Amino acid sequence: MAVGMSSPRPARTTAVRAAAEEPAGPAAGPDAIGAGLDPDDLPDGLVVADERGHVICFNTAAARITATPRADAIGRPLEAVLPLEDLKGKRWWPLTDPYGGLATRNGQPERNLLLPGGREVLVSARYVREHPTGPVRRVVVCLRGTEARRRTERSHAELIATVAHELRSPLTSVKGFTATLLAKWERFTDDQKRLMLETVDADAGRVTRLIAELLDISRIDSGRLELRRQPVDISAAVARHIQALITGGQAAERFLVRTRGPLPDLWADPDKVDQVLGNLLENAVRHGEGTVTIEIAPAPAPGADDETGTAVTVSDEGPGIPEESMSRVFTRFWRGSKRGGTGLGLYIVKGIVEAHGGTITVDRGPGGGAEFRFILPVSMPAYLV
Repeated sequence: MAVGMSSPRPARTTAVRAAAEEPAGPAAGPDAIGAGLDPDDLPDGLVVADERGHVICFNTAAARITATPRADAIGRPLEAVLPLEDLKGKRWWPLTDPYGGLATRNGQPERNLLLPGGREVLVSARYVREHPTGPVRRVVVCLRGTEARRRTERSHAELIATVAHELRSPLTSVKGFTATLLAKWERFTDDQKRLMLETVDADAGRVTRLIAELLDISRIDSGRLELRRQPVDISAAVARHIQALITGGQAAERFLVRTRGPLPDLWADPDKVDQVLGNLLENAVRHGEGTVTIEIAPAPAPGADDETGTAVTVSDEGPGIPEESMSRVFTRFWRGSKRGGTGLGLYIVKGIVEAHGGTITVDRGPGGGAEFRFILPVSMPAYLV
């Protein structure tokens, strides 16, 4: 199955250009191709064939990917060295016919092909001509393993499985209660109806939040997370979240806020900042223990010596995060405990902070629990500077 051409990488482009422009030397190996560039330094497989279709370059990565020694490849026909087939079992070289096909073609986009034994490999090709419709002087083939793609596919599959699992429970509840109410409305008292409707409302809220998380992940992964920067009072935002948690049943004495000022004016997306604060505080309350301490203070902006930022630190006194898990805290599906959740919240938090040009870290707090610290640069609009 054909896929779109991948984004070019500098190393590959340089190698292909060198292979295209250099005259053929002795069919010996990497030194025969390129000016000052050793094809063995490339992370991808590089195979170059001359105007007769014989291999004149076969780098180390190509030997590893194809399990063919370089000595067995140099000087042999390209079709024999790379006996590729598509996923339908058709042989790729007769199908594409680089030397005898249309004179206007300049290559083949990256696609998934099979080597003998069914090993999958990503293949793209470039046909090098002296002039646009002239004969092919070089065929430059790039080979890549499929491990990275498989990891991405597994991540997507895991995301779909997580979403399906998280949606099933609330949707089953919503469907069950609404069906019961519609079928037996007259049999229930007003209090019973109210309880069931409140449950439906809470489960619908869970579904809404999950869909919002998925949209955020999509925007973060594609670099399309939009920020609407406005002046943000970070202290007021923290106080607002703490009051919401107290209203929800948490004890007021469980929260301690320390502010070291004066704080610089902060320009950020207030909704996104609320999302970050809400996630960190809810995690501290749900997974931590003891006092939840929030510290707000000015700090140097990430990557800028002459700009000030705002740092917010949220810590608790619980068991904390194991040292070996700290590097995975901000990855997808990481869960610090078995108390539910999708494991997507901290991944989204990191994406939001970095979209603002900030940084976020995790460490062990003074009380032994987890300590999350994020820094947002002032990011004042240029017309106000």
